[in-house]
Amino acid sequence: MNPTFAIIGCGRIARRHAEQMNKTGTLVAVCDIVPENAAELAREYGAKIYLSIEELLAKEPSIDIVGICTPNGLHAAHSILCLKAGKHVLCEKPLCISVADAKDMVEAANRYDRKLFVVKQNRYNPPVQMLKALLEDDKLGNIFSFQVNCFWNRPNEYYTDSWKGTKDMDGGTLFTQFSHFIDILYWLLGDVKEVKAITRNFEHPTNDIDDSGVVIIEMLGGAIGTLNYTVNSFQKNMEGSFTVFGKNGTVKIGGQYLNTIEYQCIDGMEIVNLPQGRPANSYGFYQGSMSNHDKVYENLIRALHEPGYEFASALDGLKTVEIIEKIYAHATIK
Repeated sequence: MNPTFAIIGCGRIARRHAEQMNKTGTLVAVCDIVPENAAELAREYGAKIYLSIEELLAKEPSIDIVGICTPNGLHAAHSILCLKAGKHVLCEKPLCISVADAKDMVEAANRYDRKLFVVKQNRYNPPVQMLKALLEDDKLGNIFSFQVNCFWNRPNEYYTDSWKGTKDMDGGTLFTQFSHFIDILYWLLGDVKEVKAITRNFEHPTNDIDDSGVVIIEMLGGAIGTLNYTVNSFQKNMEGSFTVFGKNGTVKIGGQYLNTIEYQCIDGMEIVNLPQGRPANSYGFYQGSMSNHDKVYENLIRALHEPGYEFASALDGLKTVEIIEKIYAHATIK
């Protein structure tokens, strides 16, 4: 199979998708309401330009898979349009910014018998894969507690003249910056039972959302832990880490993007010679998460052809949204 692709939303992250789409198959069409953005991406890959999703779907019936790279608050509507038109959908994170919308997306995928996936590229970081294997093999024993730290920098310039920072389109810092960390928490330790949270906006007066938070979490499996996050780390990203304390071992994966093993003490074993991880996505004056979109597309194709193959599904995306919505619902805000 040589799959055909389209991209809806031609901003920065769309370039990561376009590169992998053209390696995996053929990027046929791109769509954006800003003509210049669509034209630039189309020119680079020889794709057709559309300024409306409806026109793209009507005129490109042979497209197999659509990548949704639009603002968070539009993911649901745009994904459902594509599913209804008979396309498989790969949606950028977060899946959406409300549980109600997430359920509508899952229902549409089921109704129209199409696959809906969400980008969770940090699952492919070598240290994250290592920790997943340790937990699945019960090498750490009963998990007592955990700590997740997300200390990044997003200056006010990042939010200027943008949908980012708005309640309706961004949804909150946990959706736009740190949903990958919520996904990793769920993927490694299971579902969340109870949360208590305090959120604040200290340094971004034009934003409708938080820029910092402290969350206490109890997992259904019994582990307790904290999530500490901010986009106010002075001048640059500091840390993105996940520490697990188990009966038979303690492991901290860290660096800025869950890309290194910072500490390990495991009964009877030591992790050595992990593969080198990919560099972070660079966006000029700031950096994003790890650029594992090659792994995303490799596994996307497998998931489309192998029933039951594990890949970040719409249900995984829904769970991330559900946990974030729960945190914000229980947050004390100033």
